[in-house]
Amino acid sequence: MLKHSKWIALIALVALVLISLNTAVLAAAVGKININTASAEELAQLDRIGNQYAQRIVAYRETNGPFASPEDILNVKGIGQKTLEANKDRIVVK
Repeated sequence: MLKHSKWIALIALVALVLISLNTAVLAAAVGKININTASAEELAQLDRIGNQYAQRIVAYRETNGPFASPEDILNVKGIGQKTLEANKDRIVVK
């Protein structure tokens, strides 16, 4: 019976570790993204932003300088209000 208890404890420990890792990954996935410094790969993690729009964001800031506010992302061709609203809690400029 003692062996059975050790297996249960080991399984519980492994489950706890996996849950902790998953939580950390999720927290990082929904973290803030600075649109003035993020790479195209990082920008593509935003909702409704794929690789093409991420490249446009990078090109826009290279041509026009840094974004002054999150709302300035609307100046990037193809990015509209719905995309801004979907990401308003994640986009930062400082």
